[in-house]
Amino acid sequence: MAERYFVVREDLLPEGILKTEQAKELLRRGEAATVHEAAERVGLSRSAYYKYKDGVYLLEQASRESIATLSMDLEHRSGVLSKVLGTLASSEGNVLTISQSIPLQGMANVVVSIDTAGMGESLTELLERLRSLNGVKRASVIGRS
Repeated sequence: MAERYFVVREDLLPEGILKTEQAKELLRRGEAATVHEAAERVGLSRSAYYKYKDGVYLLEQASRESIATLSMDLEHRSGVLSKVLGTLASSEGNVLTISQSIPLQGMANVVVSIDTAGMGESLTELLERLRSLNGVKRASVIGRS
């Protein structure tokens, strides 16, 4: 199933999600030095913080963020990574970093950070195109900054 994104009014969100964003704001402003401190100050468990942190963004914050980190599981076959990189290039996503694990049982995990500022398509559309490539078994956004 494709990842889907929703815009939800703040008063409808569960407390854990709101507190996660509050903790992230404390960290962004430097008012908390560690995740433990930020979570404690807003009354949130660290496990809840880590559960929600990569999926919670203020709308105005998300619109300014232009770096996305993608994680993909690729079959260990010649040309699969090349197709992925070609797809990123055709979307005008500028590759910043690439990290690939050693293949185990015919699969390798690849983490790519891309600058999305010049992209002509949404991340959701890019993920759908990546997932449709032969040899890509999983693709998801694991972070935004």
